[in-house]
Amino acid sequence: MVIPVDDRVDWLLTSHEPWTRYRALVDLRELPENSAEVEAARNEMLNHPQVQLLIEDASGWPGYALKRHNDAKHPIYKLSTLADFGLKVTDEGLHEVVKAILSHQSPEGAFESLILIPKAFGGSGQESWSWFLCDSPTLLYGLLALGLGETGSIQRAVNHLIGLVEENGWRCSASPDLGKFKGPGKRSDPCPIANVYALKALSQTKNTNGKHAAHTGTEMLLNHWQIRREKKFYLFGMGTDFSKLKYPFVWYDILHVVDVLSRFPWVHSDPRFIEMVETITAQADSQGRYTASSMYRAWKDWSFADKKHPSPWITFLVLRIQKRAGLVLQ
Repeated sequence: MVIPVDDRVDWLLTSHEPWTRYRALVDLRELPENSAEVEAARNEMLNHPQVQLLIEDASGWPGYALKRHNDAKHPIYKLSTLADFGLKVTDEGLHEVVKAILSHQSPEGAFESLILIPKAFGGSGQESWSWFLCDSPTLLYGLLALGLGETGSIQRAVNHLIGLVEENGWRCSASPDLGKFKGPGKRSDPCPIANVYALKALSQTKNTNGKHAAHTGTEMLLNHWQIRREKKFYLFGMGTDFSKLKYPFVWYDILHVVDVLSRFPWVHSDPRFIEMVETITAQADSQGRYTASSMYRAWKDWSFADKKHPSPWITFLVLRIQKRAGLVLQ
């Protein structure tokens, strides 16, 4: 049985999650930001204890040194989640974290994180400010989504990111001060998670110079899906774990990849993209709702980390993907 999309949106709009109600009103119902319903949901979101805690955690940037880039409790992912929810730099508590990020921009243009690479993995074992292509685009995405606009420093970061793309997408790249360090893969291979992060950042910019890079990156991800049974890049595969529904958007999984791909209109009719969407929608319950099939323990208090009950936020994300691509069932 096909559940009418309006019924599912109504369910989202009666959820206890103001971030879900806010984004559903704006992205699914297409109400303007200045409408009474939207303003009420947004104000409730900003004052919600869980969102306040996210802001508090993010405002401690850089927090602690990144040792692994799928550390879901790190402030970098608190910031990107707030950006996903639709917070802005003008919202209370975010100005200082943005100021702190902007104060650490590399000579190349990438925004830096405090990192620590153990000696066992070719690093110095000491904390330092530097960048990888698996953290700097997330900072850039956050800054753009928070509404900074394309100021000089932001534009430098965007141009730097565009300039790093190769003929097969973004590869494992890092600051020159890290020497020849790279992840566990062939230097000539694309890095899947770097492509996801880079595309997400570029989806927030109007810089037309990035269109070719974005085409290259989307093709890399679509091609990986096409050859998923034969190929992993830098240990990133598209197997059973990849296909589990998971939020927040930290690592390489189907909801993250498809959400990012859906931001680029030219992929919407691609059979590979449609097949990926169908892999997600096949996981709906009898009411057309979606439940997390994997979770990050650091986010265990959120509905999108509850593997026993349908999540309004994950359901919203799937409906938004379908809406973007014109695939929502009427």
